[in-house]
Amino acid sequence: MEFVSPEGLRLDGRRPMEMRQIRAEIGAVTKADGSAVFEMGNTKVIAAVYGPREVQNRSQQINDQALVRCEYSMANFSTGDRMRKPKGDRRSTEISLVIRQTMEACILTHLMPRSQIDIFVQVLQADGGTRSACINAATLALADAGIPMRDLVTSCSSGYLNSTPLLDLNYVEDSAGGPDVTVGFLPKLDKVTLLQMDSKLPIDIFENVMQLAIEGCKAIANYIREIMLENTKQLEYRRGI
Repeated sequence: MEFVSPEGLRLDGRRPMEMRQIRAEIGAVTKADGSAVFEMGNTKVIAAVYGPREVQNRSQQINDQALVRCEYSMANFSTGDRMRKPKGDRRSTEISLVIRQTMEACILTHLMPRSQIDIFVQVLQADGGTRSACINAATLALADAGIPMRDLVTSCSSGYLNSTPLLDLNYVEDSAGGPDVTVGFLPKLDKVTLLQMDSKLPIDIFENVMQLAIEGCKAIANYIREIMLENTKQLEYRRGI
């Protein structure tokens, strides 16, 4: 199958180095301390953060830092498949762990000892790049909750199909079986906090594909900052500052 036409366009009309349209909204869940909806193309994710609060299970309490917990799930209607996914299946457990570890790398947990922060992420609509969308939604929800962070961690994926590096894969491209790289990145600190790759790539091509994903992360970080700034302005306006 041809994923890039002779004119240099992908199946959805994008250029190889073009991202899908991104959209975000803060404060989607009223009762949560922080929440956000994040969309990358047709992939739509909601995240809610509760905490820092008292540790529910005392045996898990950490004396010198906060306990970060994460739960990832996919809504049954998110893919259009009629299969019921059991709660706590292997893929959900793995993605929960990936999101938790990525978030722990940016949260200043030592400032909140003997407390716990719960992050809940649910995929409402899946069309490739769900892992990245979940991390971006969680970052925005943590910022909304006022959780202190070293930097905004953002995530984006890239792949290599038809001998062409492609940014931000959709479901058709993602399921084509080619190599794809998911990166979590701290833009101000210039540090990678997550790197996952399916299948193998020669090192020179891998560097190009990874750099493309990092550029995507930087673009998402700029967008998230704009959303946060806009949200702050709205809060100030409501309070008459």
